[in-house]
Amino acid sequence: MSTVSYSKTRIMTEGAMMIALSTVLSMVKVFTMPYGGSVTLLSMLPLILMSFRHGTKWGLGIAFVHSLLQILLDVSSVAAAGSLGAQIGCVLLDYVLAFTALGLADAFAKPFSNNKLIAVAVATFGVCFLRFLCSFFSGWLLWGSYKDYYDWAKDLPVWLYSLIYNGSYMLPETIVTIVGAILL
Repeated sequence: MSTVSYSKTRIMTEGAMMIALSTVLSMVKVFTMPYGGSVTLLSMLPLILMSFRHGTKWGLGIAFVHSLLQILLDVSSVAAAGSLGAQIGCVLLDYVLAFTALGLADAFAKPFSNNKLIAVAVATFGVCFLRFLCSFFSGWLLWGSYKDYYDWAKDLPVWLYSLIYNGSYMLPETIVTIVGAILL
């Protein structure tokens, strides 16, 4: 067997293990929001590590596959979107773009390659922020009607509701993930 073939097989095997680990960790919820979103036990970290270890191309590929698995595991959320257009938006913003963005960690780290600790922290923050932006836009464009279920949000503009709602779980999730990435 050639070295290149072995290397790709090894990377794909590691990627499959990282997808499995990320999926299991996504089920360990520290805090869950009533209408989607949660703080998990480092569920994004295996995907981010895959990008650090094998580059952006592999990171994006593995994170994309993970996004498809997340859709399958949470298909009821997609079905809850009112129309076909909203369901497509949900698939793209809440899953495909949000989780695939985690594979960009290596690209975010490159400018800071002279300091590994800063590179890991900045890159982890960067990809978690991209995931937050996907959730924010999804909340603003697709799920804004849910703000009426909260007394505190009834008089808020939809964009502010989405910012507060999604920030309330993504900020702690980001902090936990950055700490985990730095420690590893």
